[in-house]
Amino acid sequence: MTFSYTTDKYDQFEKQAANYVPLSPLSFLPRTALMFADKTSVIYGTRRYSWSQTYERCKRLASALQKAGLQKHDTVAVMAANTPELVECHFGVPMAGGVLNTINVRLDASTIAYILNHGEARFLLTDTGFAPAVKEALAEIGRDDITVIDIIDTEAQIDGECLGRQDYEAFIAGGDADFDWQLPSDEWDPITLNYTSGTSGKPKGVVYHHRGSYLMSMGTVTDWNLPRHPSYLYTVPMFHCNGWGHAWTMTALAGTIICIRAITAEAIYALAHEHDITHFGGAPIVLGMIVNADEAVRKPLKHKVEVMTAGAPPPAAILEAVEALGFNVTQVYGLTETYGHTIMCSWNSDWDDLDFAKKADLKARQGAAMVHTDNMRIVSLETGEDVPADGQTMGEIWIRGNTIMKGYLKDKDATNATLSEGWLRSGDLGVMHQGGYMEVKDRLKDIIISGGENISSVEIESVLHRHPAVALAAVVARKDEKWGEVPCAFVELKDGASATEDEIITFCREHLAGFKRPKYVIFGTLPKTATGKIQKFELRNN
Repeated sequence: MTFSYTTDKYDQFEKQAANYVPLSPLSFLPRTALMFADKTSVIYGTRRYSWSQTYERCKRLASALQKAGLQKHDTVAVMAANTPELVECHFGVPMAGGVLNTINVRLDASTIAYILNHGEARFLLTDTGFAPAVKEALAEIGRDDITVIDIIDTEAQIDGECLGRQDYEAFIAGGDADFDWQLPSDEWDPITLNYTSGTSGKPKGVVYHHRGSYLMSMGTVTDWNLPRHPSYLYTVPMFHCNGWGHAWTMTALAGTIICIRAITAEAIYALAHEHDITHFGGAPIVLGMIVNADEAVRKPLKHKVEVMTAGAPPPAAILEAVEALGFNVTQVYGLTETYGHTIMCSWNSDWDDLDFAKKADLKARQGAAMVHTDNMRIVSLETGEDVPADGQTMGEIWIRGNTIMKGYLKDKDATNATLSEGWLRSGDLGVMHQGGYMEVKDRLKDIIISGGENISSVEIESVLHRHPAVALAAVVARKDEKWGEVPCAFVELKDGASATEDEIITFCREHLAGFKRPKYVIFGTLPKTATGKIQKFELRNN
């Protein structure tokens, strides 16, 4: 018998409302508010909300924005600390059809003005604590078509100037608690606009879509082994990659979000005990705060606290010390262009019996692609081929998957340069280890080439952090007539500690090859971004 094959037999099916719903993290909120209406959603000081209350406040915000004239894909800029209002904006703004643009609260007025203009903000919700810079920015752009709403933080008791026509609470009170919001018609629609740090020229506007934000949340749940109802301390600034999407993730799990305005070791320990914190995220500088806190502050934890860290690779010595205090650290890697973490150092149970120092070395690796990431490669800059998995050969980290940005707003050339050959080119250098785990070695622009040898600043920094007097360290290239470039170390000492340049260089001599040792050591407070990253571009200009 001969069969006749039809090549298009599956083309009869069409997407329809019954079997295709655009993916969006907005879908998490009504489900959680229905199933866990009375469970605590957000805590900030004496303020507490249930999930039903948070859902109502988000609907009121969405309704109020539309009543005030918000149109589809209008930009709503927010200048705020990690307070309940910013959690609500992550839902209320896109529920109204707008695009949320969270602004780094430590930016200068001119950069704020640039972002407001470049993103074409129609609304600005701003915490009165940041009024001086915002007021100057508004005066600089001279626009009268931005509706300004003031966020008054009664918990922080900040005596800031009101710049808008009304405050946030009065604004959402005018919204409809039964607002009939809709999911986006297309999951590729923009949900947020995040600006890069702008360390080389003007900051670039990175556009996220609903699909990516949904999948980022789901990937975080699975790869971080998150339980139902976690108690999450929001130490990651929500203006940075939308706080790694954790406002959406915790909503999906009906968790409790504990907001924190000023991040200190004292506050972290106090809130961990008061609210039985199970999880939090933060840059390596936060880990350093925990390790270097006064003995009186470091109260024994009731249980192990899971910590996700990203940014500059934390030294193994810091990881070992923080875990000894009861925090289990998971290293991740990502960029603003990847919605935050896209690669994770998932723990392998085969490593359980290794000694602590070896475990810390393994945890210092950034890991392998998360479930929402299609793939990751380390590509040789010379050959364009994948580097061998030898833990030594450096190449650029390339990534592709569902949490890669739509592109840079109004910058097609930069978009095409970054999204090249079917991959996102990170601009970071790494090595590949056996088993598919990669380790970041440096930024392409941070690699030090001395006498023809490539030197990783991260490797030197890791050694410096082992010195008992060193709190923070950063290494950059310094021009040298003989070698072209040599390593120059900037060191921030622990409170009450002392060290000399000769002592630091002698210490490095014991752990590094001669050509890798820093030739200069400069002591002082290191410049940092609001997310705790050390601003190496400032050190290069020193």
